[in-house]
Amino acid sequence: MKINIRIVAILVLAVIFSFPSVAQNSGTISGQDTDKNVITTAVPFLTIAPDPISGAMGDVGAATAPNANSIHWNPAKLAYLNNDYGFAFSYTPWLSKFVDDMSISYLSGYKKIDDSQAFGLAMTYFDLGDIQLTDGVGNNLQMINPREFSIAGTYSRKLSNDLSIGVTGKFIHSNLSGNITTSPVMDPKPGTSIAADIGVYYKTEMNVLDKQSQLSFGGIISNIGAKISYNTADEEDFIPTNLRLGAALASFLDPYNKITFALDFNKLMVPTPQEDGSHRDKSLIGGIFGSFADAPNGFNEELQEIMISFGTEYEYKETFAIRAGYFSEHQNKGNRKYFTAGVGFKVKKLGIDFAYLVPTLQEHPLAETLRFGLTYNLDKKAK
Repeated sequence: MKINIRIVAILVLAVIFSFPSVAQNSGTISGQDTDKNVITTAVPFLTIAPDPISGAMGDVGAATAPNANSIHWNPAKLAYLNNDYGFAFSYTPWLSKFVDDMSISYLSGYKKIDDSQAFGLAMTYFDLGDIQLTDGVGNNLQMINPREFSIAGTYSRKLSNDLSIGVTGKFIHSNLSGNITTSPVMDPKPGTSIAADIGVYYKTEMNVLDKQSQLSFGGIISNIGAKISYNTADEEDFIPTNLRLGAALASFLDPYNKITFALDFNKLMVPTPQEDGSHRDKSLIGGIFGSFADAPNGFNEELQEIMISFGTEYEYKETFAIRAGYFSEHQNKGNRKYFTAGVGFKVKKLGIDFAYLVPTLQEHPLAETLRFGLTYNLDKKAK
């Protein structure tokens, strides 16, 4: 019997699917329905929106206004931040409708080197809660606490007044099995990987209906990295290499009021599952380039693998914001469809943001997801 990510995931998901309302359907940590030909990877937490700003706008982020969370969404945006440095912290109870001790925490910070350059650091921590293991007759064996994290460093640089690039390097650690021993041949072990993100960001000023506006475009390929192995037999699983393309339009209605509309498209650049399991044998590069033409049902299925995010934000005097959005994933590729909403407040240098997620399906694992975040920025002139 193979001991790999799918087997280890059974241990992790045991808590979730012990609830009858969830057990009616198969699913993943990301909240996907796996009844169809869904693309699954190791460390899916890397693709979960970590902050309440983008989280309230349908998970858009490729081309929206830069902030300390841009390390996750598009590192190229950091170069356009106006402050000398800043920090952000977010906390999200995950799948809280059914599990009370699973959460995602995100901490990030940036420092402007000069007007054209910036660097940043970020850490994502995914705590999957405590799982009590039992034997075949229900006797307690041991308690495990699966957990995963990534640590990222980013460099961003303007190439012109309107164009920038950014690169991120990250270390990924995933311990799903604790100290479980299952076989002297293929014992579970923590998985590790090193990955990179590459992003580009472009913006231009224009007038829309006689209103001063900014149109921006962004693109990022994230999590380009080695496969992860979860056992001593070195069986490997892809990490979620992802292509995100987006656009945003921000218009100043007057000196105090601004409204933004944003649209993102996402596609995982990993192999689509094949019935014979051959997709698992592909290399990193082969998986990336082959991901655009490997779906069993051809081009139509490839289009189904594209996820769409739409979001809008109304901001008043840079002190108060109302946000809303929608995320859509095809029913054959995970069937995540949900509305999002949130608010944000700024008091001098401190920002406080909240987001709430409402799935379109009843009894969905992502129902009632609440995100909370803080941001803190210091002006260049502050000493």
